Amino acid sequence: MGKDSKLGLVGLVLLVGVVLGVALALHFAQKSHDHLRYSIEEAYPNESPFVPGEILARTLVEIMDNELDSTFGWRPNDFFLWGPWLWADNNANRQLGIIQGVRDTVRVFRDNLTKISSDEIDRNLLEADTMFRNDAERFLLPSAEGQFKKGVEALRRYLANLQTVPPSSRLLNKNKAELMRLFDDWTGLLGDAHANLYRSKNPDGSPMRMWETDNYFYQAQGTAAVMCYLTPALEREYQDKLNSSLIQHFHEIEEALEKAAMLKPLVVLDGASDGITANSRKNLDAYVSEARDKMFSVIEELR
Repeated sequence: MGKDSKLGLVGLVLLVGVVLGVALALHFAQKSHDHLRYSIEEAYPNESPFVPGEILARTLVEIMDNELDSTFGWRPNDFFLWGPWLWADNNANRQLGIIQGVRDTVRVFRDNLTKISSDEIDRNLLEADTMFRNDAERFLLPSAEGQFKKGVEALRRYLANLQTVPPSSRLLNKNKAELMRLFDDWTGLLGDAHANLYRSKNPDGSPMRMWETDNYFYQAQGTAAVMCYLTPALEREYQDKLNSSLIQHFHEIEEALEKAAMLKPLVVLDGASDGITANSRKNLDAYVSEARDKMFSVIEELR
């Protein structure tokens, strides 16, 4: 082997090493980021007082802060040289799932959980809902993260107004019929996630390529993560309205969603049902479907 060939081989080995090193760094950074460093048990110990609506709003703030203020921030709209299509597609797609879960929850929070019949809509929840509905992939004029941060600030104002005497924010009404609306909406989101986890073609009809399957995996996981963090918040908010059977269902939902939210294979594989490699999407779907089934049980009991 000539000198030039040896240099070329060394260069190739170094390049492969750099690529693998970056991939592993992104993998473990994502695993760390996926754990929300916020505990309802620590923030609101048992028997500690709170204003109805406070725990749900605070948890929504913590979820969005974790995505907007992390090391790399909001990824779906990043500049193409360092954006989601080169290095960060897993986190970017997970964040697309997260914003979908947040949007639907805030809408029901605004329209149902804090409103009955002809009551006025809380102005801060209305602004939060409007801001979170901005294009998640828009880079500028306005940027997605800029609008989402305005949504978080609106939720912070809602929280601040809950603490006035009397509260000037609209309280959570604790009506079980309205809570049923949220779970009905969540089952719809998880149903969409279930369908995407079994896709063999893209929405435009084109065949799904090997490197596209993880997009659906991480979008479904992001949506499940939002519900994982909000389920214990709802349990605390409605604790005086839930019987032991409903509380047990809440715990089972949270357990299934936590497994879905924390599942992080090194590579998302799409093996055949009778093959020797894993099928990561179907593994995730087992937890998504379990949580969805338990939510249907909650809806039936609330009904």
